[in-house]
This record gives sequence, structure tokens and C-alpha cells, in this order.
Amino acid sequence: MSDLQIAAPLLPILICPDPLLRRMARAVTPGDAEEVRALIPSMFATMYKAPGIGLAAPQVGRLLRVITVDVAPDKEPAPLALINPEIIGASAETAVQEEGCLSIPEQYAEVTRPAQVRVRYQDEEGARREIEAEGLLAACLQHEIDHLNGVLFVDYLSALKRNILLRKLAKAQKDLQAKR
Repeated sequence: MSDLQIAAPLLPILICPDPLLRRMARAVTPGDAEEVRALIPSMFATMYKAPGIGLAAPQVGRLLRVITVDVAPDKEPAPLALINPEIIGASAETAVQEEGCLSIPEQYAEVTRPAQVRVRYQDEEGARREIEAEGLLAACLQHEIDHLNGVLFVDYLSALKRNILLRKLAKAQKDLQAKR
């Protein structure tokens, strides 16, 4: 992962089963502009430091519809901040990607999602934009938008796989606490 640094305060990442991760984030309004302007650089700094390729505001305790994404930080960084993102189109064709999550550390599973998506959002200046994505970017956008709706990637797994993964996470967290 990249050593890309952003000079902004790091934010604590919530870990599953924190109940905030299951809450629906609210739409960003013009009254939130100052908070969002401060939040986005900290989200990028936190995401790059973790390291990760996507982060949603609920993962850092803010129930706002804001996500940050950069699927190529090792190559040519392409940071993207999306405010009030919504999927407005998805292909019938699906793709399988191995997914992980900063809120479910060191746990990975294959997830099937639409192979291509079209997302409408606002940029940091408030302009309405759309992006078409496929491959890793499509999976990342869907994963982060799910966070805004209280959905985690483990929700796409069978009950058996989900329970095994969450038990492994709980054990890892317990072991981590014991070492402190």
C-alpha cells in the first residue's frame, strides 16, 4: 500500500460489531459543508494510513453520506471523495472480488456484486457528478455505499461463512485486548 500522506488528523476506525456501523447515514445538506470540508481530508489520511482503498464516514463515527476512495494508491493516486453517492445503474453481469474492510480487520471473503455501476454524487464543491465504474472501483464504490446504508460485506455471505468470519474477528480482537 502507498506511503501517501495527507496532513490531516487521523480518525479512529470503528470495529464490528460497533452499532454505529449498522445505522443509516443521513444525506449531507448545505449546513454540513464546514464539517464535511474538514472530514474529507481526515478520512483520506485515515484511509491511506490504515491502509485501505475506501472509507465511509460511518466507519469513523460520522453518520453522513460521505465516502473516500482510491483504488490505485500504489501507482498513480486517484483520490475520489463522493458526497451523497447513489447507485443509479448496475449491470446484470456480476463479478466476484475478494473484499476486506477496515472495520472488519484482517478478514476477507469473496463477494459477488454487479460488475459495473453508475454512481451519481456531489463533489467537494457541491457540483453534481456521475461516474461509471467497473472492476475493483465498481466493487469498492458498492462496498462503501453499502456502509452508508448500514450494510457490511459479510452480509453478502452465507450465514455459516459470516459467523465463522465474525467469530475469527472477535477472537482476534480479544487476543489484541489481552496483549495490551
